[in-house]
Amino acid sequence: MKLGLEGKSVLITGASKGIGLATARAFAEEGCSLHLAARSEDQLESARADLSREYGVAVSIHPLDLSVSGNMVALARECSTADILVNNAGEVPAGPIEALSEADWRRGYDLKLFGYINLTREMYLHMKQRRGGVIVNDIGNSGENWDYNYIAGSTGNAALMAFTKALGGASLDYGVRVVGVNPGPVNTERMVKINKRRSLDLYGDDSRWKELCRSFPGGRAAEANEVADLIVFLASPRAAYISGTVVTIDGGIASRGSVIKLGANANAPV
Repeated sequence: MKLGLEGKSVLITGASKGIGLATARAFAEEGCSLHLAARSEDQLESARADLSREYGVAVSIHPLDLSVSGNMVALARECSTADILVNNAGEVPAGPIEALSEADWRRGYDLKLFGYINLTREMYLHMKQRRGGVIVNDIGNSGENWDYNYIAGSTGNAALMAFTKALGGASLDYGVRVVGVNPGPVNTERMVKINKRRSLDLYGDDSRWKELCRSFPGGRAAEANEVADLIVFLASPRAAYISGTVVTIDGGIASRGSVIKLGANANAPV
């Protein structure tokens, strides 16, 4: 299937690894030029070299702290002509409410919740003015599969789901689409980190984290490229009438209500 994305420009945050880097690769395969933003300049430089060499597309990098509001304004100014924005940067701390300080909540929300909101607000204004563009928010299924042991993430992701639906419900009138994706566990460094915390909570031993993966649908986590393929499709003209929608890609976890069948609070966070 030809997606009609050749020649489009894409801004991706959290693009140095994991889902962000897989998404950059998927867009490059479609012939898109790239703006890659993340904290690590070394990892971004490596990604730029690999993607430019393999696909022959233009790649610009933007190493900065995406939790700082002023940086988001500057990034939107530098990338104001991008046709597509993929909000992907974010790491909300795991744990129950009694394990998290206010600083923990605010640190996670400054990067993910307010990071998505601030960059979307700036880029949406540019897209609305030219009456064209797509914004894809990579959120996470804990926003619909609420988890006591990932309470900050569940709360923040639920807010981003509402934000995506509220904006996307009106944006098509101005030629802009706003959509979201809700991955479940994905085979990335972050999943390992979260599952180690989950294993510590459940078993008192973080080295048993691989045991949790056995109860994932199909006995595995999603691969980053599977999430990336969904993001690219939703950003393409093939999805031209999809807006204000959040698509879940978790193998059925949210439908069954738990990723691991160890009790009422056994939902794995993403």
